[in-house]
Amino acid sequence: MSMAERRRPAAGQADHVPSPCVSVCALDANGILCLGCFRTLDEIAAWSLLDADAKRGVLAALPERRSAHRRP
Repeated sequence: MSMAERRRPAAGQADHVPSPCVSVCALDANGILCLGCFRTLDEIAAWSLLDADAKRGVLAALPERRSAHRRP
């Protein structure tokens, strides 16, 4: 099964929100933020327990984190 197929919601899973994990797990210098997906360790640990809205909230925060981390 391809990565795209694993991330595509199955029929009847309208609330399915795919994980942003890219299988590049490395922590920032503070040991808090994954440099692959830019989630915190707490967010990663809780992902399977979060409802769809909470997951979307995490996803919405990722672009800013990514940008902030890459600024000189």
